Amino acid sequence: MLAGAAMLAACSAQAGPPTLTWYINPDAGGQERIAQQCSEESDEYDIETSLLPRDAASQREQLARRLAASDNSIDIMSLDPPFIPEMAEPEFLAPVPEELQDTQGVVQGAVDSAMWDDELVAVPFWANTQLLWYRESVAEAAGLDLSQPVTWQQVMDAAADQDKLLGVQGTKAESLTVWINALIHSADGEIITNPEAPAREVDLGLQSEAGQAAAEIIGRIGDDRLAGAGFPTADENASMQLFTSDDGSFMVNWPFVYAAISESDPDVLEDMGWAVYPQVEEGTDAAPPVGGINLAVGAFSENVDLAYDAVACIVQPENQAEYFLSDGNPPSAVEAYEDPQVQEQYPMADVIRQSLEQAAPRPQTPYYNEISLGLQETWHPPASVAPDSTPEESAELITAVLRGERLL
Repeated sequence: MLAGAAMLAACSAQAGPPTLTWYINPDAGGQERIAQQCSEESDEYDIETSLLPRDAASQREQLARRLAASDNSIDIMSLDPPFIPEMAEPEFLAPVPEELQDTQGVVQGAVDSAMWDDELVAVPFWANTQLLWYRESVAEAAGLDLSQPVTWQQVMDAAADQDKLLGVQGTKAESLTVWINALIHSADGEIITNPEAPAREVDLGLQSEAGQAAAEIIGRIGDDRLAGAGFPTADENASMQLFTSDDGSFMVNWPFVYAAISESDPDVLEDMGWAVYPQVEEGTDAAPPVGGINLAVGAFSENVDLAYDAVACIVQPENQAEYFLSDGNPPSAVEAYEDPQVQEQYPMADVIRQSLEQAAPRPQTPYYNEISLGLQETWHPPASVAPDSTPEESAELITAVLRGERLL
């Protein structure tokens, strides 16, 4: 009787659709709501969410270790784009099915951030980018027409002429890597020129005119104190606080600042405009930062096909639009930007979309952690950055680290 009861309980536990586990990054609850909605719409699966650590580096570490151990409990993952190649190279990610390979209608920056070795290895979900935010009164006084593209030179000169400060991220953290990469790409360069190469054969594009142009901008802002005394420790929130102060002028930052300033500084909001990221060279489109989250399926999942069915539901444009409205995370789907509520709540939605079409991902390499930390080590503090030495120093350090000759 006891054996029969145990068998009956086991059968009962297995009844119904399988449960898929989606490892999500912390947000305001939007991913959980989408999981519930897709579960309710499907008879083939239920989705439960499991929360990853708050910082991206810890998310990477947890997922990489578990995938290296062939963990079959990982069905769907919300992945920060820089860590996708590290997961894809050892085949920890299940191949994206053909029906999800069509990227028409997806902003180019998000597509590029989901690629590895010329293949789409994850599915774009939400994207992110930095805009140039500006105080309209300062731009007007400086004679800058922000309806047209502007350069870093113009922005720096305008702030200096008006005795105002720039909101930029100079702290020794990932945000500094984001800035360096955007400047180099905006100058038509690359940090890595052969991203698929083995570690010892990686070629760096830092010692180039683009690398020197990036160093010149960061160094000038540091030398001339154009970002204030707190520049070497300024992150995104500190930049926003400087922008909203009486010394504020221009700021490069993510769209979260719009909602934050709307709540805390409505007077500043009335004097606030937005535009695409500054150009490094006049007449050459800027390559703004791109971030966000892409969805991947674990190679060891017992329900790969169902997991990708769930991903297809999660990334529907209407879900992305709702996620933007509820959590402030911009969509990767072009269609989502056309939602009337999105247009009303985020009047800069079209600029975000344009920026994401121009955006360039950070170096797509399995050795991203070494690249990023090497840049932070050599491009900080900002006042020490010099075009004739910093790119060379950073290239030498990163190359030595990748060859196992030095440690970070």
